[in-house]
Amino acid sequence: MLASGLIVPFRTYLVSGPITPYYYTQLIGDARTPPTLMASPKFNGMAVIDANPYVPGGGGRQWFGATNNFHRSIRNFIIDTTQVAPERQQGTGIHWQVAQATSLINIRFELSRAPNTAHQGIWMENGSGGYMGDLVFNGGKFGIWGGNQQFTVKNITINNAQTGIYSLWNWGWTYQGVKFNNCQIGFEIVTGGRAAGGQTVGAQAIIDATVTHTPIFIQTTQPSNGTLDGSIILNNVELTNVPVAVCVANGTVVLPGTSSLTQTKTIETWVQGNVYTGNAQKGSFTQASISGPSKASSLLDPEGKIVARVHPQYEFNDVGDFVSARDHGAVGDGVTDDTAALQAMFDRYANSKIIFLDAGFYILSSTLTIPAGTRLVGEAWSVLAGKGKLYQDQKNPQVVVRVGAKGSQGVMEITDVVFTTVGPAAGAIVVEWNVKEPEGVQAGAGMWDSHIRLAGSSGTNLEAPTCPQFGSGPYDPCYAAFLSLHITPSATGYFESTWVWLADHDLDYSGEGMITVYAGRGILSESQGPVWMIGTASEHHVIYQYNLVGAENHYMGLIQTESPYFQPKPAAPTPFSIDARYHDPAPYPGNASSWALAVKNSNHILIFGAGLYSFFINYSQDCQSVRNCRTWIRGGSASEHEGTVASSTVVGDSFTVNFTGTSIVVYGTIDVTSEGVVSSYAVDSAPPAQITSQGGSGDTFNQQFWKSPILPIGEQ
Repeated sequence: MLASGLIVPFRTYLVSGPITPYYYTQLIGDARTPPTLMASPKFNGMAVIDANPYVPGGGGRQWFGATNNFHRSIRNFIIDTTQVAPERQQGTGIHWQVAQATSLINIRFELSRAPNTAHQGIWMENGSGGYMGDLVFNGGKFGIWGGNQQFTVKNITINNAQTGIYSLWNWGWTYQGVKFNNCQIGFEIVTGGRAAGGQTVGAQAIIDATVTHTPIFIQTTQPSNGTLDGSIILNNVELTNVPVAVCVANGTVVLPGTSSLTQTKTIETWVQGNVYTGNAQKGSFTQASISGPSKASSLLDPEGKIVARVHPQYEFNDVGDFVSARDHGAVGDGVTDDTAALQAMFDRYANSKIIFLDAGFYILSSTLTIPAGTRLVGEAWSVLAGKGKLYQDQKNPQVVVRVGAKGSQGVMEITDVVFTTVGPAAGAIVVEWNVKEPEGVQAGAGMWDSHIRLAGSSGTNLEAPTCPQFGSGPYDPCYAAFLSLHITPSATGYFESTWVWLADHDLDYSGEGMITVYAGRGILSESQGPVWMIGTASEHHVIYQYNLVGAENHYMGLIQTESPYFQPKPAAPTPFSIDARYHDPAPYPGNASSWALAVKNSNHILIFGAGLYSFFINYSQDCQSVRNCRTWIRGGSASEHEGTVASSTVVGDSFTVNFTGTSIVVYGTIDVTSEGVVSSYAVDSAPPAQITSQGGSGDTFNQQFWKSPILPIGEQ
């Protein structure tokens, strides 16, 4: 995979048409004195920077698939459209239709403030992101006009916009540390649509926001009317001279704001949507203030807000503060074993130099330990790849990259690096994170814009020729990893814009077709904290995506997962085995899919926004028509026996229950969809009994479906 990083020095650049960053590109301005991209008065195009151009005359086709538009980053620019006539939408800063492993960092947008302005800072109509942070918008009709499956937005300020953020549609966005000053509306949220062709906003989670001199903080287009079309969570929102906190476009005030120009009001926690308490399987629709989540003090800054660190760029360091991997014997050609050269460099320069990992693909045949005190910078996502026999035994897993020795403490900053394996690698623990931040330095150990990307790219030996979509026979050639990221008990960590992805398709091989590869586990955290996961995702691992065991003091927002597309063929945990050494959760009884999120014996875990997805059953998406792509789904309510109800939408699905006793009875719930459903029941080798369900007018609970005959005592 070819990568490119374009470094732009300080000056003003007049542009008359869009700048298009190609795949796997970073556009980086001078972080100390950012350059200005000035749109000319006759600027012609969708935006000053266009990450996914439309094909002229192409009927809506674009250069890249919106949900596969990975690996883009833009940093350190001033984008100025004020010379473009106010009424022209060509006064747009960035067209940002992107997917995962993308980021916008340290950008200021200067937009027209005229009453008839059509300018907008960011325009985004689709995609599956993503992270953006540390942005400032001045003026414009919209700061951000956005529609995307999910996104994490951190530390942005919008001044003097007509509407700060216009949300067209989403499944879930998390906003952390948003500020609105002198806008007419903070958030304008389109609500009321859930159909595939007219979907609107699913959920907005907003934490640590500050709003001043803005008449309306949040306005929805439709009243909620007790539905989930436009769920909202507000936590720690400070209003000053904001008369309306939440309202509907028809004028209905849902939540009043401040009562005077000088009054300041803090919204502790307010929600619009379903609230779940205790072990309840069904939520209660709520549109009111509720008790807020518990936040560990170690996660908070001195102002009581979730800690938010800026992506390190070392803009005030001299060139002599850096050392290059290539200058110290590492090759990075995807063939040479670079383990010894890299280890020697890390051992020598930790605590003294910033280590620059030149663009390349660095092979590691044994564990590379990055000592505490290291500051590591990649070049357009330099790759560290574990390869060889050491990583092939899932019964004896080995670490590829160890971040800090166990029990170590000190600064750790890793930016713009990709961690991977060269298959087969059934026993690879790709990253083991042991380091603890220095005393008194919050988020002093972290990783920014760095990703674990397994298979599907050049050099991994795990592409379509070896691992085609419906398998190549034996599993052995297509193992990618045992465990992607392990955060150990004594570690702390700040993970921002970190994508942990087992590829479902090729990125580099011709055709970009689907592939079938196997990695056992996504992110395992046993950390006592603090741990921040800001804009993270874990996808397609066989057993789980996130697993918290004995963990404490975590902030996670937004997190995103997908189950493997091939499941249930094979069903979890195949082709791996449940391993108690690594606290694997057993598959849910009767469910052949991975866990999206498992939490056990853990405390002070705050998950502020999540998109946990299952889109496929054995590569088929027929399940989407009924919006249920898991096989057996646990449900139930207080009216049913201990929440043990489970259901499936897959014809021919089955499950097995082991019990000791002389009889078993199956109860369930019927409703209007139950009419004519045929189910079969059998004990051991007895002939199955077939039952045809009758429909009910509504939920009718605790209906006996089947009762076995009296059986000899023993395990059945």
